[in-house]
Amino acid sequence: MLMNCQLAVEQVGYRYRTGEDVVVGVDFAIGAGILGLLGPNGAGKSTLMRVLSTLTKATKGRVRWNGVDIASEPNALRKELGYLPQDFGVYPSLTAREFLQYLAAVKGLRSRDVRERVADCLEKVGLSASADRRLGDFSGGMRQRVGIAQSLLNHPRLLIVDEPTVGLDPEERMRFRHLIGDLATDRLVILSTHIVSDIEASATALAVMSKGRLLYFGASAELLSKARGHVWERTVAESAVVDARANCIISSSVRVCDGVKLRIVAADSPSSDAIPCLPDLDEAYLWLLARDGAR
Repeated sequence: MLMNCQLAVEQVGYRYRTGEDVVVGVDFAIGAGILGLLGPNGAGKSTLMRVLSTLTKATKGRVRWNGVDIASEPNALRKELGYLPQDFGVYPSLTAREFLQYLAAVKGLRSRDVRERVADCLEKVGLSASADRRLGDFSGGMRQRVGIAQSLLNHPRLLIVDEPTVGLDPEERMRFRHLIGDLATDRLVILSTHIVSDIEASATALAVMSKGRLLYFGASAELLSKARGHVWERTVAESAVVDARANCIISSSVRVCDGVKLRIVAADSPSSDAIPCLPDLDEAYLWLLARDGAR
């Protein structure tokens, strides 16, 4: 079993040469499990992921992996890191097996171990039967699974996955979530997304970013508790829906016999006929962003 998966992010910031701050004072610590990194597009998630994966150096603060500063000793993390970037690409003329064998050589795996390790990784992501098919014939979800397979070649203790389900159909997204859950039993997986359902059932902890800052770090149950009293339900005439959407955050709408039933995220009751209800995680996330002025 893999051990020693302690990541400490200490007041990390990143500033462009233009002076624009992309990441500001991010601070948290976590061990093995799944960290769901949530935030709207442009929140700074991908930049933070690049810092954590040693592709970019923080301009402020530091990141320690098992006590070692990754800026001064990046190889301490790189040899234990698996990374699937958002823009992961493949060579469409190669088979899945050929592609992974090529990447194994690039990663420096011993040649006598490559064949067995590639087979193990293909099996882990459910692609053994498709190992000798050309990648150009793979679906988007299958290519993402190849991406996960390549990230596992070096037995990583830290697995970083950036927006993995963009463009996937619901079935592939569900399969991907199950796969990530299985992989997190003995390592730290950081999964960056703006889709709450990607991490709702499996995340050990949530980190929510907006405008480069960390708005929240902790368990999903605690975030749900904080959002209580800020979600409401009311039924309006169909003609009033457009106006309601213009003035409120509507998390869902359902047509019923006497109009349209709305679930509304708001700091206070939006009307005298609104009924308070328990938030789901999507609504807790929307409330957090709205409180910060991100929505």
